[in-house]
Amino acid sequence: MKRNVIVLAIIALVLSTLSAPTFAAQSWTLSKFQSQTLSWKPCDSGFQCTQYQVPVDYNHIDSNTFTLQVIKHVANVPSKRIGSLIMNPGGPGGSGIQYVQSADSIVSTSIENVYDLIGFDPRGVNLSQPIRCLTDSQEDYFLGGNGSVETPADLASGIASSKLMASACAKAAGSKLAHYSTLDTARDMEMLRILLKESKLNYIGKSYGTYLGTLYAALYPNTTGRIVLDGAVDPNVSVRDQNIAQAAGFDMALKSFVASNPTFSIKQIQSFLHTSRTKPLVDQNKRALAESLAVTGIAASLYDSQDGWPLLAKALRDAFFFKDPSGFFLLADSYNERDPNGHYLSNQTDISEIISCLDFKDPRTLAQVESDAKSFGIAAPIFGPYLAYSGLPCLYWQAKPVPVPSLTHLVTNPLLVIGTTRDPATPYQWAMGLHKVLVDSTLITLNGDGHTGANRGSKCVDNAMNSYLLTGKPPTHDISCDTDAVAAAAVSA
Repeated sequence: MKRNVIVLAIIALVLSTLSAPTFAAQSWTLSKFQSQTLSWKPCDSGFQCTQYQVPVDYNHIDSNTFTLQVIKHVANVPSKRIGSLIMNPGGPGGSGIQYVQSADSIVSTSIENVYDLIGFDPRGVNLSQPIRCLTDSQEDYFLGGNGSVETPADLASGIASSKLMASACAKAAGSKLAHYSTLDTARDMEMLRILLKESKLNYIGKSYGTYLGTLYAALYPNTTGRIVLDGAVDPNVSVRDQNIAQAAGFDMALKSFVASNPTFSIKQIQSFLHTSRTKPLVDQNKRALAESLAVTGIAASLYDSQDGWPLLAKALRDAFFFKDPSGFFLLADSYNERDPNGHYLSNQTDISEIISCLDFKDPRTLAQVESDAKSFGIAAPIFGPYLAYSGLPCLYWQAKPVPVPSLTHLVTNPLLVIGTTRDPATPYQWAMGLHKVLVDSTLITLNGDGHTGANRGSKCVDNAMNSYLLTGKPPTHDISCDTDAVAAAAVSA
């Protein structure tokens, strides 16, 4: 989903010249925000860009605002235009602007023909007043320590890097620290719907973007339109259970990879990761492949079985047989958006921590996290030890989690939930959980590997999604789909 940095710089320059309507500081009200006019200007090739302002705090509207950047790909066949379709890739902290720029690989031509595709960068993300907490070297330190905790020194290092992130973000954000939550972004998305003059919100949310869609549905059930939630997050799973389910999901995906690549074994990979703790491989630039970066590289490859698995196979071969870590650096750096010079091209790591710590409350103490780590190792021997401490920065966060409305029984217009049976990042049971939460949802199941289900080689999934987006009518029952694009067929779930 990443585009050339030069292209993004051009878009940033265009966006910086746009102007949203301004009002006297004391005159900002919700109705004033909702009366803005979107002024679209050409940007990139075939796109239009604009921006709009939102209140920092919807509960106490004053002169403090965020300016959010928006991109649009106009419907190819204006005479058949249905409306606007807002798209979000997840993250948290993913760029909606970059996502729409890659729309050709995400939605079909039939959808591009009839929808204006809309992407916006949420508050603090990418081009929308991005917040940076850490310097490049601090980012390396935060991401490059030992991934698991086996010794007191490991724990002390994890606590130190977590406190660094928490304090740096508090300093960078100041009084805005508590206002980067997904709940705030759901309200911003409603503002965008109003400014686009759409009676309903049509939306595709992937991965963590499904949580954004769920919160929108909870806040604005009467304006939900055609909504697709792919790679679903169950909003009622605790932080602990989220992390342990993801660990098990990545372990399952790695086992699927090994089954299709018998050159490697789980035991070999475990041994390699353990050795990386004390004797990491070093590349020609003297950069050491820490355990956490090796784990990140493996995880990144498991998101996509078609393109990622071959890259992982090459990285493992190079590391095992030639002591060359370059393949792992390629995978990890791509995931972390780090260039060869050690510069981080986006603020995704920082904003992801900020949003995550605001979205979900984890009541556990450090002692309870340590105790739970044993369960993680049993449930998922590879990724469990790594993800057991993934929420550590939130223990030291200087803003409280944001309360959200009840997310147990949401009645909306009909919408789609898509889940993949061997999805490593958003386990399939989460799709089933979200399906139960959204009373009027239809569940599309993809029996396959990789993260999310749409546009991944199953005509069954894609036809169901396209038909729904084009007609507004979901399938008459839940369906299950095969991964074979030719033989895929829908059967009763």
